[in-house]
Amino acid sequence: MVSVPAGTEPFEAGPLGRLALARSAVDRATHLRGDAAWVAAAWANPRTRVLVVSDSQALVRFDGDQPELVFVPPGDAPEGTRFLLGVDENDVAYFGVSGVLAAAATARSEENGAKPMSLRQLGAVLSDRDAGLFTHAVALANWHESHTHCPQCGTPTVPAPAGHLTTCPKDGTEHFPRVDPAMIVLVTDPDDRCLLARNLAWPQRRMSVLAGFVETGESAEHAVAREVFEETAIAVGQIRYLGSQPWPMPRSLMLGFQAVAMAGQQIVVDAEEIGEAHWFTRPELLAGLEAGELGIAPTSSIARRLIEYWYGAELPDGPGGWTTPAR
Repeated sequence: MVSVPAGTEPFEAGPLGRLALARSAVDRATHLRGDAAWVAAAWANPRTRVLVVSDSQALVRFDGDQPELVFVPPGDAPEGTRFLLGVDENDVAYFGVSGVLAAAATARSEENGAKPMSLRQLGAVLSDRDAGLFTHAVALANWHESHTHCPQCGTPTVPAPAGHLTTCPKDGTEHFPRVDPAMIVLVTDPDDRCLLARNLAWPQRRMSVLAGFVETGESAEHAVAREVFEETAIAVGQIRYLGSQPWPMPRSLMLGFQAVAMAGQQIVVDAEEIGEAHWFTRPELLAGLEAGELGIAPTSSIARRLIEYWYGAELPDGPGGWTTPAR
């Protein structure tokens, strides 16, 4: 397997631009993960930098208004599950560490002037390097913390040296990180209004675009049409792909689409997942946000980029920011 060279992109940014958690400036070094001797030497190298992660959080310091992740040399890292994140253009290796002792180290962070903050809070404002490393580390940490035993025989598994797979010592099977594909869709109508909805678990008037998981044996496009109809009784067509980004809280890959609703339909929410859904014109959405009557998804999410793609400009957050999960 050949890695993408550090500092390059294998694609051009799509209609949504460069999504916050899809950025990277470090070679993921996939060709080195199976080299146990190289991994051990990299961990022993004092130039190596380690990101300690716990509960989707890492330590952050602020240089003025700019947040920067706090990295430590391997000798200062707590015990825990290690995973290789990549190697930069200066041959500096980056690792992540997670686990119980990593959580304890994060809790003591106030002592050294750092602050634990989540990927959801910081994803949009970190540098390309830090955003990519943080996203990668959170994804692997969440997988290791939730997949500790062999699914075939129940034996505790052993992480590989680079942390990108685990092995069952009893039956020898290998297990790899799980990724759940989910569609998320900007729905517009023939009048170019945008369909926004509120999940029942969210505070009143916190709105976002519709989203849902792709089912087994289903295409992403079919999932778009199915989820929109199930949740709002709106039939859509002209479905087209716009872009994707990882959302590793805990393991989703968000596939962004645009779809057009057929004319003359009435919204009927399912009342199981969706509390309300409405069509918005651009002036209505902006007025609601500025008046503090509406809130929308955070800038780190693909949901926010879909809404702003339709709106044609950046939008204010609305009251109090976004404190509940959003994709």
